[in-house]
Amino acid sequence: MTIDTSQIKTAANFTELGLISPLLARLTELKYQQPTPIQAQAIPSVLAGRDLIAGANTGSGKTAAFALPLLQKIQLSNNKTLNSKSGEGNFVTGLILVPTRELAKQVADSIKSYAAHFNGAIKTVAVFGGVSANTQMLALRGGTDILVATPGRLLDLISSNAIKLDRVKTLVLDEADRMLSLGFTDELSALLALLPSSKQILLFSATFPEQVQALTQELLNDPVEIQLQSSDASTLVQRVFTVNKGQKTALLAHLIKQHQWQQALIFVNAKNSCNHLAEKLSKRGINAEVFHGDKGQGARSRVLDAFKAGDIDVLIATDIAARGLDIEKLPVVINFDLPRSPSDYMHRIGRSGRAGEVGLALSIIDHEDFHHFNVIEKKNKLRLEREQVAGFETVDVISDVSAAEKPMAKPEGSGKKKRKNKEQVNADIWLRRD
Repeated sequence: MTIDTSQIKTAANFTELGLISPLLARLTELKYQQPTPIQAQAIPSVLAGRDLIAGANTGSGKTAAFALPLLQKIQLSNNKTLNSKSGEGNFVTGLILVPTRELAKQVADSIKSYAAHFNGAIKTVAVFGGVSANTQMLALRGGTDILVATPGRLLDLISSNAIKLDRVKTLVLDEADRMLSLGFTDELSALLALLPSSKQILLFSATFPEQVQALTQELLNDPVEIQLQSSDASTLVQRVFTVNKGQKTALLAHLIKQHQWQQALIFVNAKNSCNHLAEKLSKRGINAEVFHGDKGQGARSRVLDAFKAGDIDVLIATDIAARGLDIEKLPVVINFDLPRSPSDYMHRIGRSGRAGEVGLALSIIDHEDFHHFNVIEKKNKLRLEREQVAGFETVDVISDVSAAEKPMAKPEGSGKKKRKNKEQVNADIWLRRD
């Protein structure tokens, strides 16, 4: 069942959504004044026990849209069966699967914050790779009401008998398009086989590519579908600068110095590219930190926390920073390398312009990037003007008109196409390791 969003009036307040007083009190403390559209439409369906496919822009409040009703359902269930958890062992009631370590921690922290007025009655645990499994096993003793996990670490803990999934009542796939992608297929299939047949499934993401949409119908039972994605969010400005090959770094350094950004998140496609770009910027007098999968979890956490706090001006990252991370009032995101997947473009730029804040998303492209950026635009229903910066004008540039009207060329051979697909698979497998 697809909800016609044009016919639904956004709730004036959270009380109208049927949330209980401990949650309402906490939302008041957090200064949540009015539900966002995704919250207003998703929360009643989750409370009613319906399966759900929810698509909405990044920064639209999706975490609260599933966390609040999940907390309420567990709290009311616990109240009906007092002391029900005594002797239950390594149970889980609500399972939330996410693609990255940072997102697992962020989601768990948000849930704990929303549950502040339950006085510890609801236990929430996050498990992910890169840190001691023993510590997480200790945290899971006696079971947990809500478990936020990356698939790989969760399977490790299951194999060690630290947790069982046979009592899960609600499964949430956050960043569902990534969780249903090729890189997570084996892990997700193994986990689904361990879940009870009767359960509520909630899928949340900013994008649902066609190949993922087909899979959702196999997983869910008569789901409610809410689609609120928009490519023209008014608070996020998207710009594209063209530059000659070999001049990307020089233009990037020029823009950073010219605008004196206090926080700039720069995306590249590979771990070694992070380090190389940081070195090149350093030679131009710009200090930058890097954030990628080869850094230990402690280092990753310290760098991300410092960037969020404003102690780091420039952060160069791979796509592990593109999913779900909430960096308050981040002024600018820059695509130094274009993402391999067109859907990842929307996830990347969604780190800025969140929750109604003004944001800027820049893409720096040279001649070799033109075709791929046209594909990104087509898939995301965008059309952006190609701009040039004084002093960095391109010698050989495809005009806006020709780029828009020229039919997309096919790859020049199956060999290139195969290599590109293999790179995407490798990227998915690498992300999966979190």
